[in-house]
Amino acid sequence: MKRCFIALALSLGAVPVQAETIAITGGKVAIGDGSAALENATVIVRDGRISAVGKVTPPAGARIIDATGKWVTPGLIAGFSRIGLVEVDGVAPSNDTAASGSPFSAAIDVAPAINPKAGAIAVSRRGGITRAVVAPSTGRDLFAGQGAVIDLGADDNAIMRPRAFQFVELGESGAATAGGSRAAAHVQFRNALLEARDYARNPAGYGGRDRDALLMRLDAAALVPVVEGRTPLFVHVERASDILQALELRREFPALKLVLVGVSEGWLVADRIAAAKVPVIASALNDLPAEFEMLAATQSNIGRMAKAGVVVAIGMINDNDARQARLETQYAGNLVALTRVPGATGLDWGAALAAMTARPAEILGLSQELGTLSAGKRADVVIWDGDPLDLASAPVTVMIDGVDQPLATRATRLRDRYLNLDESQKPRGLAR
Repeated sequence: MKRCFIALALSLGAVPVQAETIAITGGKVAIGDGSAALENATVIVRDGRISAVGKVTPPAGARIIDATGKWVTPGLIAGFSRIGLVEVDGVAPSNDTAASGSPFSAAIDVAPAINPKAGAIAVSRRGGITRAVVAPSTGRDLFAGQGAVIDLGADDNAIMRPRAFQFVELGESGAATAGGSRAAAHVQFRNALLEARDYARNPAGYGGRDRDALLMRLDAAALVPVVEGRTPLFVHVERASDILQALELRREFPALKLVLVGVSEGWLVADRIAAAKVPVIASALNDLPAEFEMLAATQSNIGRMAKAGVVVAIGMINDNDARQARLETQYAGNLVALTRVPGATGLDWGAALAAMTARPAEILGLSQELGTLSAGKRADVVIWDGDPLDLASAPVTVMIDGVDQPLATRATRLRDRYLNLDESQKPRGLAR
């Protein structure tokens, strides 16, 4: 029985492949909770979990990693992405983000489609990303389906939490999907949640898609935990008026566990978002009106929302979100730089790091497992050769669940292969 339990735990990623005690010594340690970094501190990892942090003595027999002159942080969390769902956008067989031809919507679960060997996973891991929020894109319905939280380890067990949230598009995209107007999108949204309520009351009597119901049975079933507040509902909105309409949904469905995504004009209604206690996963660099719903976009958006008391994490919806999560450190660095720009509002260094560590973990309900270098949490640890929010810095060590991860990617392997070829390995020119 014990062997069966261990095998099951390993398959779920709950136990690291190798269990050991590690002491990372002498580094500048950022806990990830917004506090100032600790100078010359030690991080103890035992059996895949953080055991202690601070001025502590390494246990006897521990593997020592000297981090003198380096920074140590929690692994970064990609707050919103499509990592693992896409290889080449324009090649349909390698793109599993949206099911435009499927009759299903809310019931779609991205977990079976995530490819642990996708090139973007290795690239993101090399950039210090250890976990990612992975969402589907909408097909023929407002509801895109159920997203997952994954780890970016170099193994086949990527899924940490399947069906972690439901994702829905409102705003411009939702209006287009619903038939051409925001009004139609809200009617469709309300109808779906009401049908989910009906299904919850009498599953056997629910007719599925018939003259009285628009949702398939599986879609209605997937929305029951959303209506009951057991599964978070991620809502993509950008325009200030759309944000307020999303907040109003809880008047009729008070149990909804809302999370707003995108939110380019959030700063205009930051006080309302804060009062509603709704967290946000925001795009950090939207400062140009790429769409009509982003006319008031500004790089000060996240700083102003945070100042108003909104819990904000950094995400990258529709911003090359399938392969460039590694740019989050650049975005966080820009938020710090904004604190030195007259008239702008950014984040201090600790808050900017927390927007990629503690805040996304909090929003996902995973604060007991991820987000900070605190005792008892999973040992997702990154050692950097400099300030992680400086573009000149890079990870030198990445651990997931206390296991060292490879930092090679296809690009680095090709570089190393062809960088120093001798004459015998070079292609010969055509004879004249």
